[in-house]
Amino acid sequence: MRVKTSVTKRARHKKILKAASGYYGASHRVYRKAKEAVLKSGEDSFAGRKQRKRDFRSLWIVRINAAARNSGMNYSTLMHGLKAAGISINRKMLAELAVTDPDAFESLVSKAKEAIGR
Repeated sequence: MRVKTSVTKRARHKKILKAASGYYGASHRVYRKAKEAVLKSGEDSFAGRKQRKRDFRSLWIVRINAAARNSGMNYSTLMHGLKAAGISINRKMLAELAVTDPDAFESLVSKAKEAIGR
């Protein structure tokens, strides 16, 4: 007895075409093109989730550096001073302090300066 796949096939096609809804041109109408587009978009999404982490880290570093330079230091010296002072604060929180609470950031900068003897 042969196996009939029409129901399974239609469900599989519907799933792919639903995922491709909103795509441009044949990519949302033609199954073969839609499948290629959905696979490619999945790869891009995976890579984008990794890229977002790098982008945010670089943004935080830029903000910390700008605030540190206003206080008479640069980024690398500040991070070295904080490590020497035994202050472990991540870059996300440091950048948040630099933007929202400049007084607290300034106190961290002064502790970093003391630790490296400037």
